[in-house]
Amino acid sequence: MVKQSNEALTGWARAEYINVEPNVRLHITDAGEGRPIILIHGWPLSDEMYEYQYNDLINKNFRVIGITLRGFGKSDKPYGSYNYDVHALDIKNVLCKLEIENAVLGGFSMGGAIAIRYASSDDGSHVSKLVLFAAAAPVWTQRKNFPFNLPKNAVDDLIKLNYQNRPKLLSNFSKIFSATEISLNEGIRNWLNGIGLSASSHAMGECLIALRDTDLRSDMKKISIPTMIMHGKKDKICSFDLAEQMNAGISNSTLIAFENSGHSLFLEETLKFNQKLIKFASE
Repeated sequence: MVKQSNEALTGWARAEYINVEPNVRLHITDAGEGRPIILIHGWPLSDEMYEYQYNDLINKNFRVIGITLRGFGKSDKPYGSYNYDVHALDIKNVLCKLEIENAVLGGFSMGGAIAIRYASSDDGSHVSKLVLFAAAAPVWTQRKNFPFNLPKNAVDDLIKLNYQNRPKLLSNFSKIFSATEISLNEGIRNWLNGIGLSASSHAMGECLIALRDTDLRSDMKKISIPTMIMHGKKDKICSFDLAEQMNAGISNSTLIAFENSGHSLFLEETLKFNQKLIKFASE
């Protein structure tokens, strides 16, 4: 706390990049004072996706830290593995270096899945609450004992298109991102598309493989911290069935439905989204 106060008095800028391993640094947004709220973005975005959350959180006396995962946005884009364990370790390294305690960890879509993997092993060292926004969990693709969301071959098609025509993949993705194709205005759609284009094709492809193949049902059983699940009823990317499965699988969880939202609930119902997040983090 002394360090934060000194920064506020002297006007020192906080680090915009954190080294998580040799030759790999992550871009972060770190602003405000108070209880930390850590935000993890979804595929194929970056921490910039939370532009319309940052100011409200800062004005309500939170320290907000948006972390851009390796391979996306302004973070470094090394070749190599992009599974959930790699991302969870990166998050842990950032939180350790910033000496974060008693934080609220929030994750959107793939970021929600990664947040579950991280929270399952945190043991209270950095995080004391979890929020899942339209999370791609516990399993993004169908199994014999999990008949929800996308068939695996649909994701195989996305991976193939990623390496053949990535702009088309992003364009197709944007058409199902909200409740309808025009739920978000053209300016917002173009802004999101620009963020997606800044990702590396390697990271996008590898993360699609992780999304397709990772099963987080055993991870959920290890989570006991208070958890809030926010999910759009009209979500075409992570169906509402997934939210119900998370609610059933995480012992201390509550589910809040966003009746008028698709996948992009943080933009479709921004006021409700921000209010619910602030209320939960304040309790």
